Amino acid sequence: MSESRPAFYALEPGGWRDYLTLLHPPYTLWHLSYVAIGAALAPELTVERLVVALAAFFLAVGIGAHALDELHGHPLQTRISDRMLVALSALSIGGAVALGVYASIAYTVWLAPMVVAGGFIVVAYNLELFGGAFHSDVWFALAWGSFPLLAAYLAVAERITAEALLAAVFAGFLSLAQRHLSTQVRTVRRRVASVSGTLELTGGERREITAATLTSAPEAALRAMTVAVVSLAVSLVVLRLT
Repeated sequence: MSESRPAFYALEPGGWRDYLTLLHPPYTLWHLSYVAIGAALAPELTVERLVVALAAFFLAVGIGAHALDELHGHPLQTRISDRMLVALSALSIGGAVALGVYASIAYTVWLAPMVVAGGFIVVAYNLELFGGAFHSDVWFALAWGSFPLLAAYLAVAERITAEALLAAVFAGFLSLAQRHLSTQVRTVRRRVASVSGTLELTGGERREITAATLTSAPEAALRAMTVAVVSLAVSLVVLRLT
């Protein structure tokens, strides 16, 4: 295997690099973009509410979910201790729930059920509770795509509308595409010991199959999709604030 890193964005293990790798930077930015898009689609965008929503999801998804995921077998091969991962997940998810409670009181009580659902799914998904019933492609699309967008929209608009639901469909299916691409990449990088074989083209040319053959295209697509969704989110926020 020519590729030894557990993810294309993973840094050399040790020190501060482990904590940066733990954030899964491209994917954290991707899913925070759904928060920004949801907030920007609301009739009136309030900076304070956008910041609260971004902070809550950064804590829950960027830190909490990823710390729990790393606790489950250290797939990123970091040297962060299990005790530290537990502390990070507890503090970050607790902080996210606290922000959700604040928003439920200050903005709209309809956020309360989403806070409960979000707190549950971030733990159930990443720890694969209930026999992994919530650890599936569909649950990933709903929880990491549709949910952040709808929650942010509700926090700003204080209601859910048809256009918000349609936008949630966009976020859900884009996250599903991300999941399909990243699953193949994770399998090759983390579970495949060796790759062998050749591709014979119609003209007779033969090309060796390597790990890069299986990961380069999906990872290029993931990078491009990350830039695309972040650019869309930033452009919508700038549009609404100027």
